[in-house]
Amino acid sequence: MHRSSTTAHSQAPDWQSGRRRFLFNSIAGMGSLALASLLKQDGLLGKEGIAPKPRTSFDLAARKPHFEPKAQAMISLFMHGGPSHIDLTDPKPELTKRDGQDFSGDITFSFINRASKKLMGSPFKFQKHGECGTELSELLPHLAEIVDDITLIRSMHTGINGHESSIRYLNTGISIPGRPALGSWLTYGLGAESDSLPAYVVMTDPGGHPVDGVRNWSNGWMPSIYQGTVIRPREPRILNLEPPARLAGTLQEQNLKFLGKLNRRHLENHPGENDLEARISSYELAARMQGAAKEALDISQESKATQEMYGLDDPATQEYGTRCLIARRLVERGVRFVQLFLGGQPWDMHNSIRTQLPKVCKRTDQPTAALVKDLKARGLLDTTLVHWGGEIGRLPVTEGDPKTGGRDHNGQGFSSWLAGGGVKAGLAFGETDEFGHSAVVDRVAANDYQATLMHLFGFDHEKLTFQLNGQERSLTDGRPCRVVKEILA
Repeated sequence: MHRSSTTAHSQAPDWQSGRRRFLFNSIAGMGSLALASLLKQDGLLGKEGIAPKPRTSFDLAARKPHFEPKAQAMISLFMHGGPSHIDLTDPKPELTKRDGQDFSGDITFSFINRASKKLMGSPFKFQKHGECGTELSELLPHLAEIVDDITLIRSMHTGINGHESSIRYLNTGISIPGRPALGSWLTYGLGAESDSLPAYVVMTDPGGHPVDGVRNWSNGWMPSIYQGTVIRPREPRILNLEPPARLAGTLQEQNLKFLGKLNRRHLENHPGENDLEARISSYELAARMQGAAKEALDISQESKATQEMYGLDDPATQEYGTRCLIARRLVERGVRFVQLFLGGQPWDMHNSIRTQLPKVCKRTDQPTAALVKDLKARGLLDTTLVHWGGEIGRLPVTEGDPKTGGRDHNGQGFSSWLAGGGVKAGLAFGETDEFGHSAVVDRVAANDYQATLMHLFGFDHEKLTFQLNGQERSLTDGRPCRVVKEILA
């Protein structure tokens, strides 16, 4: 009886409960209004708007960028291993003058057991070239012929000495694995220009994949339709491109039509399946490629003079020259992004730099310059951006014996160059210190480089986004960076 009485007295009448609820709601509401007013007064209230809707369908349909682009295609000649800028593109008289002396600054070594603080001047001579007067090493005579067509950036910086981490930083926007490559971002943003060739093509080396392997052209967390399509380094460059004789012609067309009907029906029953949609698109592209790809890869159509310009008549340059020539043919036919890689990391010269550096320069210099010349002669350079560079440079001190050794990694300052696609011609931009160790003037970080590329293709790097798990992700992902407008034409 007592327990029931207590329970009865603890329950407030309905009219009291309603009054409390009314007062609470009124106070809370007035508080919210007051808070909103104060935030608006201080300029801290977010603007009204509708969040951008994520794409629900992924394909390679051509899309317009945010503003008028300068570049429509890109060929990236990536030099894995870290070309030695102080022996190739960034002359340092003071380093040569103080050859053999101890370096007084701080250095981060990757291989401490072979480390030295003895300065090593370049054993190669530099000379001014072109109307611009840019100095280049004697190891790059063909680059010297196009120096008036390039922007040489002497102040690249990642701040990372490791190969894989710097590669990912330059190629995906951050040093951790698992993100989409630059080519994936461009094809996601722009789509394809051709419906019978891939938008993003990767050309690998006969010596094998580059360091960090397939991550160099991975689509990351984007649908697989945006990953790079690999063209083999030897014939047949695309396996199974042609159907067996018994299936060719009308029979193949009927089979593909029927398969397409089944695939579309299956997709309708499984909406939102991005991988399924990408796989169907890949199958359809493969069928269309049978004629177009075979023609694009057939360099026998090129004149003898063109083939010789790329070095196809010289065993030292034939292989890389062939790939550079195919890259031009692909871009000419609407491929959006082409990357050429070297096997392993041939520019990683911890030993024998005096003998090894001339060899890799001999292999790549003539074909690289020929590509720029050829694009320019065909009126394609204005809209095709050509990139040459690696992920790091080399230290100004010797590693091992000064006469037979090499140089350790250096992510603090190194060189890359760009040509065409809206960049200035005949420009040397940025500086490293007097020894070539660190970028000190107009430093270009990896995200600056990416923001600038996006700008050339007509994109605000912060607004080209992909929604991942409810978050808007971009190539630069909100990290501090800038468009390097000083190098824009």
